[in-house]
Amino acid sequence: MQTKLSIRHEISGDATDIDDITTAAFDRRDEAALVAKLREDRDVVLSLVAEEQGQMIGHILLSTMKAPFKALGLAPVSVHPDHQNKGVGSALIRCAIEGARKRDFDAIFLLGAPAYYTRFGFSVDDAKTFKSPYAGPYFMALPLGAGFQRNNAQVEYAPAFQQL
Repeated sequence: MQTKLSIRHEISGDATDIDDITTAAFDRRDEAALVAKLREDRDVVLSLVAEEQGQMIGHILLSTMKAPFKALGLAPVSVHPDHQNKGVGSALIRCAIEGARKRDFDAIFLLGAPAYYTRFGFSVDDAKTFKSPYAGPYFMALPLGAGFQRNNAQVEYAPAFQQL
Protein backbone atom coordinates (compact mmCIF):
# COMPACT_ATOMS: atom_id res chain seq x y z
CA MET A 1 0.00 0.00 0.00
CA GLN A 2 1.44 3.36 -1.04
CA THR A 3 0.98 6.25 1.39
CA LYS A 4 0.04 9.71 0.25
CA LEU A 5 2.57 12.52 0.38
CA SER A 6 1.28 15.96 1.34
CA ILE A 7 3.12 19.25 1.06
CA ARG A 8 2.25 22.32 3.08
CA HIS A 9 3.71 25.63 4.21
CA GLU A 10 5.87 25.63 7.32
CA ILE A 11 3.92 26.69 10.40
CA SER A 12 4.87 27.79 13.88
CA GLY A 13 6.15 24.77 15.77
CA ASP A 14 7.76 23.05 12.75
CA ALA A 15 11.28 24.37 13.38
CA THR A 16 12.49 21.49 15.55
CA ASP A 17 11.28 18.81 13.11
CA ILE A 18 12.79 20.74 10.17
CA ASP A 19 16.08 21.00 12.07
CA ASP A 20 16.08 17.25 12.75
CA ILE A 21 15.26 16.33 9.13
CA THR A 22 17.87 18.71 7.72
CA THR A 23 20.56 17.45 10.09
CA ALA A 24 19.76 13.83 9.24
CA ALA A 25 19.60 14.51 5.48
CA PHE A 26 23.03 16.14 5.36
CA ASP A 27 24.56 14.19 8.27
CA ARG A 28 25.75 17.48 9.78
CA ARG A 29 24.27 20.63 11.36
CA ASP A 30 25.50 23.28 8.88
CA GLU A 31 22.39 23.33 6.69
CA ALA A 32 20.06 23.27 9.71
CA ALA A 33 21.94 26.26 11.11
CA LEU A 34 21.52 27.98 7.74
CA VAL A 35 17.74 27.47 7.87
CA ALA A 36 17.62 28.85 11.42
CA LYS A 37 19.71 31.89 10.46
CA LEU A 38 17.59 32.60 7.37
CA ARG A 39 14.50 32.47 9.59
CA GLU A 40 16.12 34.72 12.20
CA ASP A 41 17.17 37.24 9.52
CA ARG A 42 13.67 37.16 7.97
CA ASP A 43 15.07 36.16 4.59
CA VAL A 44 12.71 33.19 4.14
CA VAL A 45 10.27 33.71 1.27
CA LEU A 46 8.86 30.19 1.04
CA SER A 47 9.33 27.23 3.38
CA LEU A 48 7.51 23.99 2.59
CA VAL A 49 7.39 20.66 4.40
CA ALA A 50 6.50 17.21 3.12
CA GLU A 51 4.50 14.87 5.31
CA GLU A 52 3.55 11.24 5.04
CA GLN A 53 0.90 9.86 7.39
CA GLY A 54 1.21 13.03 9.48
CA GLN A 55 4.98 12.65 9.91
CA MET A 56 7.29 15.33 8.51
CA ILE A 57 9.81 13.74 6.15
CA GLY A 58 11.13 16.62 4.03
CA HIS A 59 11.67 20.36 3.75
CA ILE A 60 12.61 22.97 1.15
CA LEU A 61 13.39 26.64 1.54
CA LEU A 62 13.49 29.60 -0.87
CA SER A 63 15.17 32.77 0.38
CA THR A 64 15.77 36.32 -0.76
CA MET A 65 18.56 37.20 -3.18
CA LYS A 66 20.02 40.45 -4.40
CA ALA A 67 19.74 40.54 -8.18
CA PRO A 68 18.73 43.02 -10.91
CA PHE A 69 15.31 41.28 -10.97
CA LYS A 70 13.11 39.37 -8.50
CA ALA A 71 15.16 36.29 -7.63
CA LEU A 72 15.21 33.58 -4.99
CA GLY A 73 17.83 31.15 -3.74
CA LEU A 74 16.81 27.51 -3.36
CA ALA A 75 18.54 25.81 -0.44
CA PRO A 76 18.43 23.52 1.26
CA VAL A 77 16.28 20.64 0.05
CA SER A 78 16.18 18.07 2.85
CA VAL A 79 14.61 14.64 2.88
CA HIS A 80 14.99 12.29 5.83
CA PRO A 81 17.34 9.43 4.82
CA ASP A 82 14.58 6.83 5.34
CA HIS A 83 12.53 8.56 2.62
CA GLN A 84 15.18 9.52 0.07
CA ASN A 85 15.00 8.33 -3.56
CA LYS A 86 11.20 8.09 -3.39
CA GLY A 87 10.25 11.35 -5.13
CA VAL A 88 9.88 13.49 -2.00
CA GLY A 89 12.63 15.95 -2.99
CA SER A 90 11.25 16.22 -6.52
CA ALA A 91 7.76 16.95 -5.22
CA LEU A 92 9.12 19.64 -2.89
CA ILE A 93 11.12 21.26 -5.71
CA ARG A 94 8.13 21.32 -8.06
CA CYS A 95 5.92 22.89 -5.37
CA ALA A 96 8.60 25.48 -4.54
CA ILE A 97 8.96 26.43 -8.21
CA GLU A 98 5.19 26.82 -8.51
CA GLY A 99 5.15 28.94 -5.34
CA ALA A 100 7.83 31.22 -6.79
CA ARG A 101 5.86 31.57 -10.03
CA LYS A 102 2.68 32.48 -8.12
CA ARG A 103 4.65 35.17 -6.29
CA ASP A 104 5.86 36.60 -9.64
CA PHE A 105 9.56 35.93 -9.15
CA ASP A 106 11.72 36.08 -12.27
CA ALA A 107 14.26 33.40 -11.36
CA ILE A 108 15.49 30.85 -8.86
CA PHE A 109 19.21 30.21 -8.35
CA LEU A 110 20.79 27.19 -6.70
CA LEU A 111 24.05 25.38 -6.22
CA GLY A 112 23.58 21.71 -7.05
CA ALA A 113 24.16 18.72 -9.28
CA PRO A 114 23.18 19.50 -12.89
CA ALA A 115 22.33 15.84 -13.52
CA TYR A 116 19.55 16.16 -10.94
CA TYR A 117 18.32 19.75 -11.21
CA THR A 118 18.13 20.04 -15.02
CA ARG A 119 14.99 17.85 -14.90
CA PHE A 120 13.23 20.82 -13.26
CA GLY A 121 14.47 23.32 -15.86
CA PHE A 122 17.54 24.63 -14.01
CA SER A 123 20.54 25.34 -16.20
CA VAL A 124 24.21 26.11 -15.72
CA ASP A 125 24.07 28.15 -18.95
CA ASP A 126 21.33 30.39 -17.54
CA ALA A 127 23.51 31.16 -14.51
CA LYS A 128 26.98 31.47 -16.02
CA THR A 129 26.57 35.06 -17.18
CA PHE A 130 26.07 36.23 -13.57
CA LYS A 131 28.78 37.15 -11.08
CA SER A 132 28.60 35.14 -7.87
CA PRO A 133 31.04 33.66 -5.36
CA TYR A 134 29.36 30.35 -6.25
CA ALA A 135 29.83 30.68 -10.02
CA GLY A 136 31.00 27.48 -11.65
CA PRO A 137 29.76 24.13 -12.93
CA TYR A 138 27.17 23.70 -10.14
CA PHE A 139 25.71 27.21 -10.08
CA MET A 140 22.35 27.04 -11.85
CA ALA A 141 19.36 29.24 -12.61
CA LEU A 142 15.75 28.69 -13.56
CA PRO A 143 14.19 31.62 -15.45
CA LEU A 144 10.56 32.13 -14.42
CA GLY A 145 9.51 35.56 -15.63
CA ALA A 146 10.04 38.24 -18.23
CA GLY A 147 12.30 40.17 -15.85
CA PHE A 148 15.01 37.51 -16.05
CA GLN A 149 17.81 38.85 -18.22
CA ARG A 150 21.16 37.18 -18.73
CA ASN A 151 23.78 39.81 -18.05
CA ASN A 152 27.01 40.32 -16.20
CA ALA A 153 25.26 41.46 -13.02
CA GLN A 154 26.14 40.38 -9.50
CA VAL A 155 23.69 38.07 -7.73
CA GLU A 156 24.00 37.46 -4.02
CA TYR A 157 22.40 34.98 -1.68
CA ALA A 158 21.07 36.15 1.70
CA PRO A 159 23.85 36.96 4.20
CA ALA A 160 23.30 33.71 6.13
CA PHE A 161 24.91 31.76 3.27
CA GLN A 162 28.27 33.40 4.00
CA GLN A 163 28.41 31.39 7.23
CA LEU A 164 27.93 28.03 5.49
